[in-house]
Amino acid sequence: MGFGSVKQPRLSDVIMQRLEQMILEGALKPGQRLPPERELALQFEVSRPSLREAIQKLAAKGVVVSRQGGGTYVAETLGDGLVDPLLELFRTHPEAQYDLLEFRHALEGVSAYYAALRSTEADREALRACFEQLERYHQQKAFDKEVAADVEFHLAIAAATHNIVLLHMMRALFSLLHQHVGDNLQSIYPKREIRGRIHEQHGVLLQAICAGDPERARKAAHDHLVYVEEALLEQGRENTRLERALRRADLSR
Repeated sequence: MGFGSVKQPRLSDVIMQRLEQMILEGALKPGQRLPPERELALQFEVSRPSLREAIQKLAAKGVVVSRQGGGTYVAETLGDGLVDPLLELFRTHPEAQYDLLEFRHALEGVSAYYAALRSTEADREALRACFEQLERYHQQKAFDKEVAADVEFHLAIAAATHNIVLLHMMRALFSLLHQHVGDNLQSIYPKREIRGRIHEQHGVLLQAICAGDPERARKAAHDHLVYVEEALLEQGRENTRLERALRRADLSR
C-alpha cells in the first residue's frame, strides 16, 4: 500500500501565510500600507502574479483592503474585539475606569516582564524612540499628541514581548486604551507635579526593560498604574468637595 503523492502548497498560499505572520507579529500593523508590489516580490523572491494572488486571498478574508487612489492596507478593524456598544458602556460608566485600570495592572505587568526578558536591541531602539516622542510632546504640552504617544509607548512594550496574543490583546484594546489614557490625563494632568511624576515613571519603566530586569520592569508598570489610580481617586474626592462647596454657595444666596 503506497502513501500516495504529497500535495505541494500553492506558492500564493505560502506567500499569504508569510504576510499573515508579519501581521500577527506586528511587523505590519492595522491601517498600515503594504509595501509596493514590486518591493514585496523582490523581498519574498516570488513573481508578481503569485504575490497578487496571495493579496487577493487576504482581501477575500478581510485581512487587507484596497483603497481608492491605490495601495493595499492591513484592515484597520483587524482584532477590533471591543466595539460599540460595549465601548460606549465602558466610557459612560465611571466605575468601569477602575476595572480597566485593574485589568491594565495584569496585562501591562506581564507585558513589561516579558519585554525585559525577551526584547531585542531593535525592540529597545523602538521603545526609546517612542519614549523620546512622548517626552517631546510632554515638553511641548501637546496634550492630544502626548495621549497618542503614551498609548504607542505601551503598545511598543507589548510588541517587545514577542508574544503575539499579548500584542493583539493590547491592539484590540487600542481605542478603549486611547480613551482611557485620555480621560485619565484630562482629569489629573492639569496638576504639574502629577504630570511630571507620570512621565518619570515611564522613564523608570523604559530603563528596567532596557536593563533586562523583568521583576523591576513588572514593578515599574505596577507602581505607575497604582500612582495613576491613587491620583484619580484623589481627584474624584477633590471634585466631590468642590461640588459640595458650590451647592452650599447656591443655597446661601
